[in-house]
Amino acid sequence: METSEEPGRREQNRLRTHNALVQAATRLFQEQGYEATTVRDIAAAAGVGERTFFRYFPSKESLVVQQVRETIPLLAAAIRKRPVEEPPLVALREAVLDLATWHHTTPAMLLVGPQPLSPDLTSRGGRFILFDLEEAVVGAILDRSGIPEPELPDRLRAAALGRAGVAALRSVRLTYSRLPEAQKHDVDLIELVRIAFAALGV
Repeated sequence: METSEEPGRREQNRLRTHNALVQAATRLFQEQGYEATTVRDIAAAAGVGERTFFRYFPSKESLVVQQVRETIPLLAAAIRKRPVEEPPLVALREAVLDLATWHHTTPAMLLVGPQPLSPDLTSRGGRFILFDLEEAVVGAILDRSGIPEPELPDRLRAAALGRAGVAALRSVRLTYSRLPEAQKHDVDLIELVRIAFAALGV
């Protein structure tokens, strides 16, 4: 007879396996590059078989896209928690750096992979993920403004700032992804984030 605790244990085991796969993929992408990392590599590093990997993710690309999507609300929440006196782009930059500290890794949107921030992916998740990220950042910037019913100029300013900040993050990711694999190990992505935002005057 199945006890009421067993479904809870199964869910905990599923979560552990899911997290192990994501963490293994993140580490391998950073160590050996996205293209050179196979599903077999990720599964082995997570201590599971390839079949188990495919129970959680249809492909290597879907793992990256899902990780990006799971990061979006975390980033929006981190922006809202920044001090009110910080300008919007400073708050976004510091929120990204905070995420890197909390997760002990680079936020998923900066990882080498397919183009999860490009609107031309065939899946709905990939096709709209850039828009979703921009909307989340813009919404967080508006929330920080404290304006209960922002008018058109306020919404436009938030939209311009939010999308400029996301463009800076995309620039980091694309610039890093185009480096030769041999050079990537010596590059500090956190410093690249600072350089990109400095180009916006932050």
